[in-house]
Amino acid sequence: MSDENTYELPKRGRLMGLDLGTKTIGVAISDGLQYTATPYSTIKRKKFTQDAEQLQAIIADNEVVGIVLGLPLNMDGSEGPRAQSTRAFQRNLSQKTELQITYWDERLSTSAVTRTMLEADISRAKQAEVVDKLAASYILQGYLDSKR
Repeated sequence: MSDENTYELPKRGRLMGLDLGTKTIGVAISDGLQYTATPYSTIKRKKFTQDAEQLQAIIADNEVVGIVLGLPLNMDGSEGPRAQSTRAFQRNLSQKTELQITYWDERLSTSAVTRTMLEADISRAKQAEVVDKLAASYILQGYLDSKR
């Protein structure tokens, strides 16, 4: 996805994928060769400063070299309030980390993950626990696949 605020991320090393929700942040981490994205965790959102501290701890623990942030575009490709909120989060996070942050079109990521979980007959309660980190993994995997 090209965009004036999209940066080239390092070609080697672990990347972190983020699915930004209003109540939670789904987190996924890639392997060092950037082949596969793995769901990592779900952060319950509090204040930005606390959210950023949790993300910085994950970055340090996993030696993350770049961040892929899901950008929630409208179906027609336009940007609505959620996309603007995501861009604001990126600007704020950029003040807290030296890592490059790029965007990835996340349209349909949550619905694709939810559909997959329904097909796998995962209970609604369990879905709620894992959907955000799975969506982050879906976003990050889309980015990784596009780079091959």
